[in-house]
Amino acid sequence: MRILFVGDIVGASGRQIVVDHLPMLKQQYNVDFTIANGENSAHGKGITKKIYNQLINAGIECITMGNHTFAKREIFDDYESCPELLVPANIDPVDFGNYYKVYTVKEKRICVVNLYGEAFMNRVGGSPYPFMDDVLEHVKADYYFVDFHAESTSEKMLFANVYSEDINACVGTHTHVQTADERLIGRVAYITDVGMCGARDSIIGRDVEELYHNVILGEKTRYTVASGDPFLNAVVIDIDDITMESKSIQRIAI
Repeated sequence: MRILFVGDIVGASGRQIVVDHLPMLKQQYNVDFTIANGENSAHGKGITKKIYNQLINAGIECITMGNHTFAKREIFDDYESCPELLVPANIDPVDFGNYYKVYTVKEKRICVVNLYGEAFMNRVGGSPYPFMDDVLEHVKADYYFVDFHAESTSEKMLFANVYSEDINACVGTHTHVQTADERLIGRVAYITDVGMCGARDSIIGRDVEELYHNVILGEKTRYTVASGDPFLNAVVIDIDDITMESKSIQRIAI
């Protein structure tokens, strides 16, 4: 079995490169299940029902979120009609949405979990550990896959080590820069950050000129997503069909 995880999709250019390349990637890597982080997909902040449908129709089967989950107010109105959309367990309000879902893939139960870091993050609604413990205690699955949306590299690594014999994959999102530390930590296929999908000439997806005027010149500006040629970051995880152990994790950069 192979799982493809696509890094944070940022704005229109990020969505377009995913739509354009996803069929090829799924065929090239013989992918059985596809997950993507979509918290930046709507002009860099949040997601809409229209964009959710675009990504699902493109072949993504589960969409995870992050700190911009609630950037678009309509998520509260449309969430029930977006069944494959996960919200981090420990983001405030913690009682909104689903933070995990179990999927049947090749007759195996894959539990996808969306968690949130505490360090340097806003809207923190508590520690991610009790939520992960609750899933492991009450949700029976053959494979546990975690999108850990966090700023701190050490926080992501610690989480993977704590659950090195309990979960099967932990991929980091949020910083938008693909790290070169993919490896197995115990049973866990791990990478600190998968990276992003969006404009290459940008500041993690944001327009360089706009950010210069905002940060360096101290001007009040409107958040602007960069345009131009995009790139795509993802990882593919190879899993033993019988034991459901992670065998390898491989970076993808287009």
